[in-house]
Amino acid sequence: MVVEIHVPLLPTPGLPEGAYPFPWIEEVEDFLSALEDQGDVEVFDDGEDDVDAYVFFITGAGEQDLLTVASRVATLPGVPAGTVAVVSNDEAEEFGLGRRVALPLPSP
Repeated sequence: MVVEIHVPLLPTPGLPEGAYPFPWIEEVEDFLSALEDQGDVEVFDDGEDDVDAYVFFITGAGEQDLLTVASRVATLPGVPAGTVAVVSNDEAEEFGLGRRVALPLPSP
């Protein structure tokens, strides 16, 4: 099982002129890397641009745990609203084809 985290590829508002417009990409990568170091999840592949979204890939846990991580990503400071998860697998021929889950998840 792989959960894809699709973040709208929107620039961060209010950045100084000439600044990298998507600083949240590195923040999400650092967040996921820290979770991987703790053994909570596994980063399945490098993130990729996909038309109007940047896609992160996680695996190595059950669906609910992976969706919880995706939900946490959606609420990180600077991450654009509209982030969704796609539940897929490593056999998928392309990303974005699995079951879509709106993020962040509702509180229990």
